[in-house]
Amino acid sequence: MTAATPLPSTGPKAVIYCRVSDPKQVTRGSGLGSQETRCREYAGYRRYEVVKVFADEGVSGGLIDRPGMQAMLRFLRKNKRHHSHIVIIDDISRLARDLMAHIQLRAAIGEAGGKLESPSIEFGEDSDSRLVENMLASVSQHQRQKNAEQTKNRMRARAQSGYYVFIPPLGYRYDRVSGHGKMLVPDEPAASVIRDIFERFADGRLESQAEVARYLERFPDFPLWHKGRIYLQRIREVFERPIYAGYIDIPLWGIVLQKGRHEPLVSFETFQKVQERLSGPPKAPVRKSTTEDFLLRGFTTCGECGHPMTAAFSKGRNAHYGYYFCQQKGCSAFRKNIRKEDVEKAFDHLVARLRPDPKAFVLMRELLRRAFDDRQATMTAQTTGARAERAKIERQMERVMERLIETDDAALMSAFEAQLRKLQERKLILSEKLKSGTAEKSSFDETYRTALSFLANPRELWDSDDPADRNLFLKLVFTDKLPYHRNGGYRTAPTACIFKAIEGSNDNMFGMVPRAGIEPATP
Repeated sequence: MTAATPLPSTGPKAVIYCRVSDPKQVTRGSGLGSQETRCREYAGYRRYEVVKVFADEGVSGGLIDRPGMQAMLRFLRKNKRHHSHIVIIDDISRLARDLMAHIQLRAAIGEAGGKLESPSIEFGEDSDSRLVENMLASVSQHQRQKNAEQTKNRMRARAQSGYYVFIPPLGYRYDRVSGHGKMLVPDEPAASVIRDIFERFADGRLESQAEVARYLERFPDFPLWHKGRIYLQRIREVFERPIYAGYIDIPLWGIVLQKGRHEPLVSFETFQKVQERLSGPPKAPVRKSTTEDFLLRGFTTCGECGHPMTAAFSKGRNAHYGYYFCQQKGCSAFRKNIRKEDVEKAFDHLVARLRPDPKAFVLMRELLRRAFDDRQATMTAQTTGARAERAKIERQMERVMERLIETDDAALMSAFEAQLRKLQERKLILSEKLKSGTAEKSSFDETYRTALSFLANPRELWDSDDPADRNLFLKLVFTDKLPYHRNGGYRTAPTACIFKAIEGSNDNMFGMVPRAGIEPATP
């Protein structure tokens, strides 16, 4: 709201009301300034004294409750006893672009002691004047609705062409690209974080949404933060958006998993894995203290009763000391403390000796290479099968579409649409597999570099500062929780088959029977 320069009191007092629905109009010829200029010219011609100017910037004409309009009505009511005021608007569409809103605002202005005037229309109280006024208000409403329809149609057409048309999702921003106009491009570093949590949640490194939220705590500037915390619902909203897999999905516009022109952050297969995990049974998150103060809490069990051991700090004279202990009543080790340092030192010693036998490792590498070669040899057959399945799905989609068009039953239409969506999702997965199958294939060393590096030195993953990596180490190396005996420490460790196959026979660190067996080997 801006105060007007007072004119000599030569006639009735007046106020001016201006409105634009688009903030960009403020700097254009149809903005607030040009409206005020025309209204002042009209006031000067009629010898009105303009005492105030009220304005609404970026507010739709279909709304009644506008800050500028409400301020003007309060001003009129406050001065109703002393002066009646002329309310000048540039055009009838500036008051409202909805017939009902126009009628209500006109009545409110009259009740507040104002009289509506405009340089473009004469407002009267007779039936003919009211008819013309209402017709013009209806035309204004029609124009607003028509503009909305045209805007929606343009947005829908662009979305059908593979371009996102709404506010950019987290991890993307709009940028002008030659030949495309404004389109989504990855917005770093948020895009890399989004990609990371998708992949970690899909492969199980992050078991629950709570663990995802905890993982994001290391990125305090990440936009998902709100008032000092990350809400799980916002994480789920990110995970459920196909836009990150490169697809535009707007069911209300009839657009279902349309291939987008923007760069995807994850594959559709990864996206589908995330959806399966979201719809599956919830999993309890790993306790925060498990990966910070007590690395083995919940993973180490009592050697006497087999129940998971808990851990806590005890306050000493000069410091706090950590202990592991069993909480199972009736156990002979019930609440008998074991020093944190003893448990974790014993586990560290166990991990340090987890090294493969060189000869067994070479043999394992050769077996993996043969399996890799066999896999490569079957790729052609799998590609042919995938093409055949995709063609079958396309035929199924055509039949379902025909039935959808023919039916008028709402329940059947909903069922057919759900069936179409499932078929479309399966088709997209097959298309991605075919695309990756025809792409340049990686070599054996490129494919198994990470796996072989881990098998050669598993400890490197355990020594990582990332709690998720340590949790992954426990899952990969051990098939079950580790029992710890107060007097004997860790005994037989249930390691994965791959480690049993390549461990050194001369370094029987887990107390297992050597390969030769108990009896002498037969010739």
